[in-house]
Amino acid sequence: MKFAEIYERLFDEFGEQHWWPGETEFEVIVGAILTQQASWKNVEAAIKNLKKNKVLDERIIYNIELKKLEELVKPSGFYRIKAKRLKNFVNFLFEKYDGSLEKLFKLEKNELRKVLLSVNGIGKETADSIVLYAANKPSFVIDAYTIRIFTRLGVLKEKEYDKVKAAFENSLPQDVQLYKEYHALIVHLGKNICKTKPLCGMCPLKGMCEYAAVNNNHTKEKSKRNEKRFK
Repeated sequence: MKFAEIYERLFDEFGEQHWWPGETEFEVIVGAILTQQASWKNVEAAIKNLKKNKVLDERIIYNIELKKLEELVKPSGFYRIKAKRLKNFVNFLFEKYDGSLEKLFKLEKNELRKVLLSVNGIGKETADSIVLYAANKPSFVIDAYTIRIFTRLGVLKEKEYDKVKAAFENSLPQDVQLYKEYHALIVHLGKNICKTKPLCGMCPLKGMCEYAAVNNNHTKEKSKRNEKRFK
């Protein structure tokens, strides 16, 4: 039950995260592709460009020149690669599903994930983000924050994506809203507290964290040594 207990502690501390922001399913997909190796602030700027130029639409991106799309998504970084990935996705959508997300999302969860992974430029995290946040199917999203936090806690010894994903999904109910909220809470904790240099004293999970316990003991031992030195 440790996964459930961790969720409860995070939710009690931080509350609802209202994530993923997006007015349409397609906007969520665009965000999922653009957020690869980018801060959300930069992704928002790129999405704002697409909206301002009335380009945030499957058919328009399907028909737009690649150079023009590159300019619009430039704020997200790696813009040439990301513009190509957006094109790859909409080309796939029109060639296989007549440009219809509704048809695509009729696929069963695992089949949907499989076909998304066949699109050049869509990896596991992006595919799971699309399945969960756009298609509203229970596929847990694993990111770098998840690996960092749960290995520090001592809950995970494994870092391979699909094994970590399975650990979550085998321990939790298959619930879309739970998965969304849990992932968002993990991101919040990773961005603000469990950083590369963690702020363990502020963490609601410190009492159950192996990393915090070890570092707390080191701090105490160092303090004792300093006390002896100055006596």
